[in-house]
Amino acid sequence: QGQEKLSCNPKKENGTHVVLCELGNPMKAGAQITVDMELSVSGLEDMGDAITFQLQLRSKNSPSPTKASVTVTVPVEAQAEMELRGNSLPATTVLPTSWHWVEGSRRLEDHGIKVEHVYELHNKGPSTVSGVTLHLAVPHLLSDHILLYLLELGTEGGMNCTHHPTLNPSQV
Repeated sequence: QGQEKLSCNPKKENGTHVVLCELGNPMKAGAQITVDMELSVSGLEDMGDAITFQLQLRSKNSPSPTKASVTVTVPVEAQAEMELRGNSLPATTVLPTSWHWVEGSRRLEDHGIKVEHVYELHNKGPSTVSGVTLHLAVPHLLSDHILLYLLELGTEGGMNCTHHPTLNPSQV
């Protein structure tokens, strides 16, 4: 009957984190109660896809010291919103009509106008992320003709990068 707030106290027992809640003392024989608990747990990003709790009901006054426990498994889903930002420097490039590609040249200007593409991957939260993979497709050929000559690929912030096709095949 009615609703009451429980008084709960966190403590450590045998190296395990325990939350002890007092349900009522004394409690009448045959009493039935329903308890709704809301737990706030941090640091679950690397816990896998579920967390398990042991729930146990104990009575200080019980003539039979049974301490039946129930295992409760709660699914964990970390949520993070990723945002990819990018730009090209210069934003617009037009080759002059008089320009021609010079085969075998090692001069950068004989291969076209330099354009730098910068991409930033941002985590907007609320959770942290790890193991993120970004696949970026760059069209470098058009009908077996070079569309973009890829010189180099770099990263910042502890990221690893693999690339295909071969960068700077003419060693410009």
